[in-house]
Amino acid sequence: MQLNYIANASVPSSSGKTLPVIDPSDGQVFDHIQRSNAQDIDDAVRAARQCYETVWSRLSAAERGRLLMRLSVKVAEHAEELAALEQRDCGKPTKQAKADALALVRYFEFYAGAADKFHGDTIPYQEGYSVLTWREPHGVTGHVVPWNYPMQIFGRSVGGALAAGNVCVVKPAEDACLSLIRVAQLAAEVGFPAGAINIVTGYGHEVGDALARHPGIDHISFTGSPKVGTLIQQVAAERHCPVTLELGGKSPQIIFEDADLDAAVPVIINAIVQNAGQTCSAGSRVLIQESIYEALLARLGQAFEALRVGPASMDLDVGPLIRQTQQQRVWDFLSDAQVAGIQMVAQGRIVDQAPETGYYQAPTLLRDVPVDHRLAQEEVFGPVLAAMSFRDEDHAIELANATDFGLVAGVWTRDGGRQFRMAKRLRSGQVFINNYGAGGGVELPFGGVKSSGYGREKGFEALYGFTTLKTVAIRHG
Repeated sequence: MQLNYIANASVPSSSGKTLPVIDPSDGQVFDHIQRSNAQDIDDAVRAARQCYETVWSRLSAAERGRLLMRLSVKVAEHAEELAALEQRDCGKPTKQAKADALALVRYFEFYAGAADKFHGDTIPYQEGYSVLTWREPHGVTGHVVPWNYPMQIFGRSVGGALAAGNVCVVKPAEDACLSLIRVAQLAAEVGFPAGAINIVTGYGHEVGDALARHPGIDHISFTGSPKVGTLIQQVAAERHCPVTLELGGKSPQIIFEDADLDAAVPVIINAIVQNAGQTCSAGSRVLIQESIYEALLARLGQAFEALRVGPASMDLDVGPLIRQTQQQRVWDFLSDAQVAGIQMVAQGRIVDQAPETGYYQAPTLLRDVPVDHRLAQEEVFGPVLAAMSFRDEDHAIELANATDFGLVAGVWTRDGGRQFRMAKRLRSGQVFINNYGAGGGVELPFGGVKSSGYGREKGFEALYGFTTLKTVAIRHG
């Protein structure tokens, strides 16, 4: 039985209710979490405010950095444990779960080093004045963390908030809480004061809503769907609470005829099958220049057919989807494609050892997907790649920008001028040239435009969102 973690203590929900924790690999319940309510959120916010007013706001930036560095070291020591928790909770293959734990280590390490290097400015002004700016924390920040990358998104969100001087109340997705509860416990072990990191589990419409509405929350960081992101904005606007939103994408990889296909093909594959396609920045559309369309589709098809899907513990190419409703969502997309006459090029294989009760989906490559079909417009959040052809740069840009999203884009070409032209014209928060994701570097500001949200996480840029600017003008004659 997992409890909430508030003020460095494990506490049950005041509701007295729990929710089952299900292993996506076999669909079986193996633990329970708290089905928390608004009272639990209030308890967590009060603990956070007490911590901020009495302890955290009085620490120097260097002291905050030292605590984050200790936590980074502690997480590294417990990386295997955390990876095992996330693997069973989320259905991640072993290599992905371990990579996520190490990414969390790096986030805390990066923000530990950044904490005392985030400065204000001085502004030249009229004679007799000295004007300076201070970067000040919001205070108590709320974080709604999704189920696809709990540790990584916790690191990029909570790590930045703490470094900037805030304290945090975190609502993990009800499908993936275990690793974050354990991280909060490790934070207490290395000296984080009670109330600096608080974890409250439960349903979004109960706990997430209470967090967004709470008057004691000074900033909200949300990663999730555009629909819920809109609700978060509306609720936050009622009390003028700032928000940072990362709302997913329908990201294109654009392959020109001069691209290094040997380098591109494995990256294209990984970008859609990593974490079973349940990645906000998944390269879910591949746009291929007409002259190489058939040849590249054949190569991609061979790669798809070699992919194997199975239980997380088997550490295959792809693990299960997070839950049955997500599996059904992917099936619905594929059914729509079949009705529309969209042709399947190739599909991976679910291994015989995969339990029938698990939530598996074979990676699927589809060709000639119409630009207005939902497969080209909506986020599937599964291992489904939609291919389409383009004539030239203008046509590629037209197709790439023809969605409501704008999170990430990839461009594959050896032409240096084209690289810059494409990067400038793509409506996207990140553009990768002859790579995709750049290894997920924590230093790289991340966020979107259009329906992919606004504000930035990761890198130094995140610290601006987790602070507010104060201008001080001194007249001294």
